[in-house]
Amino acid sequence: MTAARLLVPLSLALLAACAQQPRQLVALDKQGDCPLKLKAGQTVLLTLPSTPETGYRWAVQNPAPGVLRSLGPEVYSNPEDAGLVGSAGQSTWRYQAANAGTGRLLMVYQQPWAPEVAPMKTFDCAVTVN
Repeated sequence: MTAARLLVPLSLALLAACAQQPRQLVALDKQGDCPLKLKAGQTVLLTLPSTPETGYRWAVQNPAPGVLRSLGPEVYSNPEDAGLVGSAGQSTWRYQAANAGTGRLLMVYQQPWAPEVAPMKTFDCAVTVN
């Protein structure tokens, strides 16, 4: 058997194995992506619109404890209109699916000094880790 004849079945087997593996990075940027079903070890990259110059910030109310593990603090970026006060940007958080179970990733967009005022926006996502 020639090397080329062996290469085709081997390539197909590798492609099939890759297709069965879950994506390691799951991007989440809107409520419509929920509920979220993950495999243990997958990383969730949550990106939400944010304008902290207006006084509004995203606050984590429920980080799906026991199911998700935070991989660091919020990272804010302003890709468009850099340097303009009040221009829209985005806040990003990274979580890892740590343990099997279910939880809720709940975040509210409000002014931190006025917690009694209803949030301007809410992000609520049911998370299941297998």
